Amino acid sequence: MFEEQSLPDEVAGVRRTHAPDALVLDADSDFETLAPERAENLGLVVESLAPLAYSDEWLPEDAPELLRRFASPDFAVGMPGDGSVAWTRQTTPPTVLVKPRVEGSPEDFVDFLVAEALVEVGTGQPEQFLGFFAERYRDLDAALPFDAGGTYQVAAALYDAYLGLHTRETFADWADDRPRLFDAWQDAGERIEPRLDGLAGSMAREETDFPDAAEFACAAVKHALELPAPFAALDTEAYRDHGAEYAVTWAEKTFA
Repeated sequence: MFEEQSLPDEVAGVRRTHAPDALVLDADSDFETLAPERAENLGLVVESLAPLAYSDEWLPEDAPELLRRFASPDFAVGMPGDGSVAWTRQTTPPTVLVKPRVEGSPEDFVDFLVAEALVEVGTGQPEQFLGFFAERYRDLDAALPFDAGGTYQVAAALYDAYLGLHTRETFADWADDRPRLFDAWQDAGERIEPRLDGLAGSMAREETDFPDAAEFACAAVKHALELPAPFAALDTEAYRDHGAEYAVTWAEKTFA
């Protein structure tokens, strides 16, 4: 089910610096949230499990079932939107899971994704947006004019931007000592920049809906790219400092 990955020197250096105890495992099949039987197999690889449990009162009545499962005492790893690499601190040691969908991607980019996950593990921030918003998730839901799926997508995007504000300085500092990872980070930003430049027009023409635009724009924060309105207000020290409270206020003002 899971096999420990041999890390190239630059990625191993990132692990030593940011998450020295973390395991990096290759998963044998793709997932959004690990099925219970596969999660149990993960327990055979690590020393111990400490599942998260959040209050049901944080969730609106129409919250997606997977979000309810993540909030419950059940051991749930990974959520929709995590991408090709997921991580968790519900295991001891923390675990980074590399999904088979990375196959065919450039090696340097895959190494960056693993390094990014290790940096995120080391930030001490929650592994999913529910731990970030906590009881304010209901306020976010009330501020957004979307169904449960759209709210989930925007919440995940907002948290992605918040993490980006905490990690991008680290990526930028790799220019000298980890140039291959730095180049992969910079190349990824350069590839999305043209589409980001056209995002405002795409939204105005209703070719891109708001949750999709939020997902794309917020993912660009970690690359320090210039964001269009209203997302530019998320690329601020105020958001980094005030977190969920700021995000909810931003949503309320955006859709007032």
